[in-house]
Amino acid sequence: METYYHPQDLSKFAEMGKGNPELWEKFLAYYNAVFAEGALTEREKALIALAVAHAVQCPYCIDAYTQACLQQGSNIEEMTEAVHVACAIRGGAALVHGVQMRNVAQKLSM
Repeated sequence: METYYHPQDLSKFAEMGKGNPELWEKFLAYYNAVFAEGALTEREKALIALAVAHAVQCPYCIDAYTQACLQQGSNIEEMTEAVHVACAIRGGAALVHGVQMRNVAQKLSM
């Protein structure tokens, strides 16, 4: 079945460096620094990344961080809970923007 998203393209991510190797190297340096052990463990960072991947709805990131979470020792229950956190925040953000809608509607109704 042909789809727009091709899971095998995740392995081609490094090809993005071909167009501008200098920027790619800077991105990788930053990326690797962000995901290095610090105040948060690599496992905790992978769970955060998995949640964010769901919030931004990036299938490549979902694949990558599902794998990263498993490699860092997370289980399906922890990963599912992280996805629910993303859902709650994204849903809450949509709802709180309803205040903007209500403000405009009230202003225009006056």
